Amino acid sequence: VVGKIPDVMLDNTDRNRTSPFAFTGNKFEFRAVGSNANCANAMTTLNAIVAKQLIDFKTEVDVLIDKKGLKKDEAIFNVLREYIKVTKNILFEGDGYSEAWEKEAKKRGLSNHKTTPEALKAKVSKKALDLFQQLNVMNHVEVEARYEIELEEYTKKIQIEGRVLGDIARNNVIPTAIRYQNTLIENVRGLKEIFGAEYESLAKEQIAIIRQISGHIEGINSKVEAMTEARKKANILVDAQKMAETYCNTVKPYFEEIRVHCDKLELLVDDEIWTLTKYRELLFTR
Repeated sequence: VVGKIPDVMLDNTDRNRTSPFAFTGNKFEFRAVGSNANCANAMTTLNAIVAKQLIDFKTEVDVLIDKKGLKKDEAIFNVLREYIKVTKNILFEGDGYSEAWEKEAKKRGLSNHKTTPEALKAKVSKKALDLFQQLNVMNHVEVEARYEIELEEYTKKIQIEGRVLGDIARNNVIPTAIRYQNTLIENVRGLKEIFGAEYESLAKEQIAIIRQISGHIEGINSKVEAMTEARKKANILVDAQKMAETYCNTVKPYFEEIRVHCDKLELLVDDEIWTLTKYRELLFTR
């Protein structure tokens, strides 16, 4: 069909490879989903899309051959030419991870779902429901049942993560921070006893750290309390979609806010009494 295929240059920086065991110039990379993840959902959807497109493609080619008398190769090229035209907006050869592509995609009118509840809605769109039904993969009820299960799974994960985050922050981070703060207070008190009025200049940095620790402790407590209240409001909702969206929009944002305060305390508190493993210990400690 194609007389000459142009050369494709090897690009070691290309991240859009599909091999599960890719050779990237000087090394092999093993790629797989997480241990508790399942590819079946994505593969079912992708295979359904490909199957539907192949059916449509053959139908269009057959029409050109049977009704217009075109040769097979010519009919194939004509159909492919039209496909290239209608899919122009989704074709992009740059960095698909860049902010520039996000802006360009928006300009082209492409969807960009940034949250799981929002993205899952596509699964129960009329187009998707009809696709699975026509191919006898799943009927509407089966698709909608899986959709609701995925929403519930998402909600439970955010719910559990929120509870665990609150427990760690209040049972580990805050007590450790207070313990170190008390050490600093004793240090300031000792300087005052020894140096009198002169202690203010000598203990200036210690007092500043004490204030910072107090601020972060207050920040953690207030955010955990607010997150707990948001969780209570979300839990009384009956509709799975609304509950998932509420957890996503009103509970999950507190995760990052609480983490910021915890990260700041990690930098302030004495390493010897910090109870949680740090990134450098995970990455570099043998």
